[in-house]
Order: sequence, then C-alpha cells, then structure tokens
Amino acid sequence: MRPPAPRPLPTVWLVGAGPGDPELLTLRAARLLGEADVVLCDDLVDRRVLALLKPEARVLPVGKRGGCVSTEQAFIHQLMVREARAGRRVVRLKGGDPFVFGRGGEEVDALREAGLDVQVVPGLSAGVAGPAAFGIPVTDRRHARGLVLVTGHAQDGGAGPDWASLAATARASALTLVVYMGVARSAAIAQALIEGGLPADTPAAVVQAAHTEAQRLGVSTLAGLPALIAREGYASPAVLVIGEVLHAAALAREALAEARTDTVARQGHG
Repeated sequence: MRPPAPRPLPTVWLVGAGPGDPELLTLRAARLLGEADVVLCDDLVDRRVLALLKPEARVLPVGKRGGCVSTEQAFIHQLMVREARAGRRVVRLKGGDPFVFGRGGEEVDALREAGLDVQVVPGLSAGVAGPAAFGIPVTDRRHARGLVLVTGHAQDGGAGPDWASLAATARASALTLVVYMGVARSAAIAQALIEGGLPADTPAAVVQAAHTEAQRLGVSTLAGLPALIAREGYASPAVLVIGEVLHAAALAREALAEARTDTVARQGHG
C-alpha cells in the first residue's frame, strides 16, 4: 500500500502591484488577485487595483509610510501565516516590486521559517516605471551606462547611504541615481552629492505619483532640486532621478533649460 502523498504547503503570494495604473499589472498578478481570499495591502497600492478582487475577498490594510503610523513588520508576518494556515488564498500586495525596497526578502524568510511556501510575482518598480511615464529612460548609451537604485531613508535611524561614494561612482561611470524615499531629505542628499564631487548643475528631477491621475514631474539642477520640491510642494510617493540621462527626454531637456536660465538670472540679481 502506497503511503499518502504529502499535503502541499500553504502558500502566500507576494505580488507587485506596479506604480499605479492597473493596466501595468502582470497577467499573473491580475489572475491571483481575482482568486485571492485575503489581500494584505500596502498604502502605496493604487485603489483601482482592488477592483480586480472578487466581492467576498477581505482586504487587510497593512501600510507603511514614512512619518505615519505604520503596521509592525512582525505583525504582518503573523497575519500572513495565520491566514494561510487557515486554508485561505493569501496575497501580499505591494506597490512597485516586492523585492525593490518592499521588504519582500524579509517576508519570504519569515514565511519559509514558518513552514509555508512563497511565490513571488514581480511588478514594475517606480524607479524605472516612474521616469518612463514622462519619457525619461534611466539608462541610455548616449548619457548613462548604468543605474543605481538607492533609498534616501535610513533604516531605523541608522546610517544612510554613502553619498560621497555614490557621487564619485556616478560621475566616473556615467550612472543614473534613482533615490526612493528621498523627497523629505532632498536638501541633505543634494548637498552630500555635491560635496562628494557631483557637479551642482547635474540634471535632476522629482517624479511624483507616476501612472496615476496625480502624477507630476519637476526638473531642475541638483543644486536647485530641493528649492523646486519645497516651492511646488512635491511629496511622497516620489522618486528622485539624478544624472545626465535626463537629456534623453525632450520634456526634461526643456524644463532643465528653463531651470538653468532661472538659476543664472537669480545669481545675477544676488
């Protein structure tokens, strides 16, 4: 007599919701959302995405936003384990991509340690898809040979990125810097990059709420970017794009020319 086949492990799907527009979801992500019983949803997920859920699906908000009350990561782990062990189809829905500043790695480890199976469904990350909303490529062989994705937010109050090293590397290797969670610290970041050797007139942009009705683009120089952000009220969710690659987009070129002209005019009156 054959022994019974082992029961499959409970599964949790970590699904990337992309930067906003539901049409940017992968086909697999859309299918899994339509099959889910429980969805643990981040704040940054566009609420239009939730229209794909079946009517009886439960949505558990587990948001994490800088400066706001956030759900403890350990509690998110507990919720996923509990719901999956109860036999429910669980989707952990994250803005962008689960493995790009989405704590996806931590959640995979926690779920596997609990004896669960985990499946990851990638999504478009704001660091690439955000600039693309305005025709800005993050790499272009005429202007940028590579890309660095970096967070502007230090974890748990610890040390942030080594901006001086990033500035030197970006200048030497013609790299684009894309900074997540950097709007609130844009002045300190810009100063550190300039002190690290990145020219003050390096093109820089802020891309806010890409692929939503609220999307906005602001273009300036690295030195002028913090003032632009403050003056125009740019806020999260947003990424900073820093590098010569902004010359590859006509819209950015025009805005950059105006920013440089304005800088020169203000210096002349100083």
